[in-house]
Amino acid sequence: MYGKLYSACLYGIDGVLIEVETDLSNGLPMVSIIGLPDTAVREAVERVRSAIKNCGYTFPLQRITINLAPADLRKEGSAFDLAIALGLLTASGQISLPLDEKVLIIGELALDGALRPVTGVLPMVDLARRCGFHSVLLPVENADEALLLEGVHIYGISHLNQLSFLKQAPDGRKQANPGMFVSSESTVSTDQNASCRLEGASASWSRLEYTRNSSTTPVAQIQQQPDNYSDVSGQRQVKRALTIAAAGMHNLVLIGPPGTGKTMLIRRLPGILPDLSEEEALEVTKIYSSAGKFKEFSHGLLKRRAFRSPHHTISAGGLVGGGPIPKPGEVSLAHKGVLFLDELPEFSRHVLEVLRQPLEERMVTISRSRAAFTFPAHFLLAASMNPCHCGYLGSQPPLPRCTCSPGRISQYRARISGPLLDRIDLQLEVPRPKTWNPDEVPISSEMMREQVLFAQERQSRRLQGSGLSWNSELSGAMLRQSVKLRRDAELLMTSSFDHLGLSMRAYDRIIKLARTIADLEDKEQVMAEHVAEAMQYRQLDKRSVDTEI
Repeated sequence: MYGKLYSACLYGIDGVLIEVETDLSNGLPMVSIIGLPDTAVREAVERVRSAIKNCGYTFPLQRITINLAPADLRKEGSAFDLAIALGLLTASGQISLPLDEKVLIIGELALDGALRPVTGVLPMVDLARRCGFHSVLLPVENADEALLLEGVHIYGISHLNQLSFLKQAPDGRKQANPGMFVSSESTVSTDQNASCRLEGASASWSRLEYTRNSSTTPVAQIQQQPDNYSDVSGQRQVKRALTIAAAGMHNLVLIGPPGTGKTMLIRRLPGILPDLSEEEALEVTKIYSSAGKFKEFSHGLLKRRAFRSPHHTISAGGLVGGGPIPKPGEVSLAHKGVLFLDELPEFSRHVLEVLRQPLEERMVTISRSRAAFTFPAHFLLAASMNPCHCGYLGSQPPLPRCTCSPGRISQYRARISGPLLDRIDLQLEVPRPKTWNPDEVPISSEMMREQVLFAQERQSRRLQGSGLSWNSELSGAMLRQSVKLRRDAELLMTSSFDHLGLSMRAYDRIIKLARTIADLEDKEQVMAEHVAEAMQYRQLDKRSVDTEI
């Protein structure tokens, strides 16, 4: 007997359709799973065997071959358990699946037949929708995540016995057994807004359809951060730089002695960034789903931009992704958001160098022997650092004097390579804050956010139809077309290129930064004052290590 069902697995952050073919033939009882399965897939045989027996079915005592096609794609995880079990029960004539719908089947089985949730459900359901599937059968604990996408029916079950209405009678007729169902309140969901409709006794998937009240569908927020810049005393120039960075998604680094508020200022940055669009929210949520972090941060589409702050002991694989079958790293989890590297020189030189490709190409490609995986990685890099090893280079009393030798300062700065610094648009000193002035009108997050939204709206209109969203993405002919330099700005850029010894990359980044400054000022042309302000933010381009920052 032969049967074929459909399941899915992850390839990077995208779902891949897998055909689960089951063949029962005469011969010594044995089970073979082929199609490049990993250990978790091969172990599915024992999970499925126990689940079938403990649910009152009979495990076929025949020669069983299970093929996971396409055969040249490595299969990973436990999401095939339910499809394998239903394939065996269908091929052995114990159940008969409804033929009125094309169903994608996902789920891990426990030994007693209970369904356990799996990771990466959102990309798999998105695949089903794009491939013309009518519905998806999956563990009920994954149903809320699957319902974030429209256009496909979601059938959520908590136990294999909930499919007992598909059993075949001895004479081959389908029989319904609604008494095998347990109440939705006790096993299907404890959510008052959710329901599992068990209607009628006909052999139809519809009795398992899982729904959620759309008026109460939650909207997720990632890692709420303190975002009230009005609590920060002074630091107007730093707030200006942060506004520019947020308006154009420009990378920045803050340099200053300990206690000046560098970390505090950057941690408030997500509060002035615009919310994710629907398309961006779906893409980011798929990344978190494929990384198994969906429930850790949300129960809905991620609307707020991510803020990721890995420790400086992180490995290169943890930062950009890795593993035998690679998973997204921190740069991908920060996609469309902020990646914050606190105490930048404390990170390994090798770890920092792997950032060069994602900063330039806005994606990460990880090659393995059988495949190459590409993860999106378009993020705003925000970093903080001390000016020297002791942290007090250039400090004035009452701060301590710097005790570092020129050689030690050079060694400290050398931990960050020139090519990496070249990709950071804003390099700004954070001075020691003054005492609180009650008469000072503070610059609040709301004021900064309004400026960012205004500049972002100008960029959206100018870049409409180009596939770009931010000034930092401009390059080549698109950069020359979008940035119109006034004559005085051209002369300033020409003279500065030789005088400051700028690279062509730094030259282009200054132009893009000046374009963002002009957008904040509601100017169509980039003028000399915009270029001058952009240049003053590149403080680490100074050549002498003993120059005070």
